Amino acid sequence: MGVVLAITGESRMKRTNELIVALAVMAVIIVVTWGIYAVGDNMPSGVTPFSKDVYQLHNVILAVVTVIGVLVFTAMFTSIVVHRKSKNYEAAKFSHSTVAEITWTAIPVLILVVMAIPATSVLIDMEETGGAEINIKVTGYQWLWQYEYLEDGINLYSTLDRESNRARQINSGVDVRTVENYLLEVDNRLIVPTDTKIRFLLTSGDVIHSWWVPELGWKRDAIPGMVNEAWTLIEEEGVYRGQCAELCGKDHGFMPIVVEAVSPEDYRRWVEQRRAEMAGDPPSDSEQLTSVDDRAAASGDQG
Repeated sequence: MGVVLAITGESRMKRTNELIVALAVMAVIIVVTWGIYAVGDNMPSGVTPFSKDVYQLHNVILAVVTVIGVLVFTAMFTSIVVHRKSKNYEAAKFSHSTVAEITWTAIPVLILVVMAIPATSVLIDMEETGGAEINIKVTGYQWLWQYEYLEDGINLYSTLDRESNRARQINSGVDVRTVENYLLEVDNRLIVPTDTKIRFLLTSGDVIHSWWVPELGWKRDAIPGMVNEAWTLIEEEGVYRGQCAELCGKDHGFMPIVVEAVSPEDYRRWVEQRRAEMAGDPPSDSEQLTSVDDRAAASGDQG
């Protein structure tokens, strides 16, 4: 009887130790994971409905894989610590378990199905370019962008601004830290209206490029002989910067993208201004559209 009680007590202590080790490992993993999250988001939420959907999907999937990681590593390290050979632990001996095989197959399948439902919805939304009010053709060249506003008949080229181009030259003598938005500013920004669905038609005139503005929530390759589609609907006025994201030659790093979102009223004034410039009839001062940056600076000065 005494032997049985001793064995029972030893078994309970062993289970208690296993539980303590498992909880300790789980606590460490959770603290480390929380610390990584506390540093900040690893991607922007963006300024479009689609980019926000992508951001939410990212957070959901990241939470799922984090929970899976915590459980898996907790079980693994618990087994390593508690069931190590130095403690004379004897491994269980079995060669087959139908229940275990069905379980470890069914659970991952269910998890993948649950993850696939919101992911599929976002992917379908990504390709829904119909109902656009504005169509803009984007053509990549080495090493600049061409923008064609198909409804308004506006055509412009956008390349690296002069200050950044001057500072990037070897032995320029210019401290790049003094150049505002170094390598992320252009001579002609892509002006678009807010609260308006815009379809982009992307292609290339030479090699493969890739048009990418993180705040819009997507990236599209510009391929010679092909036209890729994408869409956006920017909800907030502002200036959003991106770059060519496909290695396209020696000046690949000097192909910035700058999108300036303005109100629909300011956009129409800009369209009229550009048309007047193309017709050789400069607009009056009252008709000219100032940039978001200029208006923000002016507001600050007035304040």
